Amino acid sequence: MPAPNTPESNAAVVIYSGGMDSFTVLHRALREGRRVHALSFDYGQRHARELETARRVCQALDIPHQVVDIRAIHGLIDNSALTDASRSVPEGDYAEDNLAATAVPNRNMILLSLAIAKAVNIGADRVDYGAHGGEHVLYPDCRPEFVEAMRHAAGLANLAPVEVHAPYLDRTKSDILADGLAMGLDYAETWTCYAGSELACGQCASCRERLEAFAANGARDPLAYASAPGHS
Repeated sequence: MPAPNTPESNAAVVIYSGGMDSFTVLHRALREGRRVHALSFDYGQRHARELETARRVCQALDIPHQVVDIRAIHGLIDNSALTDASRSVPEGDYAEDNLAATAVPNRNMILLSLAIAKAVNIGADRVDYGAHGGEHVLYPDCRPEFVEAMRHAAGLANLAPVEVHAPYLDRTKSDILADGLAMGLDYAETWTCYAGSELACGQCASCRERLEAFAANGARDPLAYASAPGHS
């Protein structure tokens, strides 16, 4: 690894959760010829299986991958069904009520801040993340205004500029999947479900949105589901 503040040519830090959006973003950066450093975060999420998925993918691609343990802040962000195991993960399509239940307080600002620090540390000029303009645009930290504000803050906070890059900001989940399928990506190497069980539940908003994206693309989801409408 280069010494701190030593530029690494054409490097990008990709926030990689192990889900289908960040999986596509990761491969898109690689296709652009970027020297990718994948960065995952353990913040006490109940769907931590995504981290193991991310590890396997990065090992197969032979790219640097760092899992950052930030579980020490769990008590600051546990007011969410994704971080509080005592709460049920809401089922059904994305709507205002289950959006609120699955929003992790300030998550993307926290993760982007750490990823920007990593980029500055290794001399990378870009941080990529998978915000998109799908039906759950109500998540404030996936809105264009938030991304632009983080770009501005990254420029103010550091001596070297770091671009916050969200390539699918104006695209839907179906668009992301279409792009990945065109790249020949295998989405069996992703994990989307919020429930954190052995099989994807098929009923949480994240599973349902994923299944709808596959249906919109006339493709079959390679993941196994415990229960999935229209999927057998």
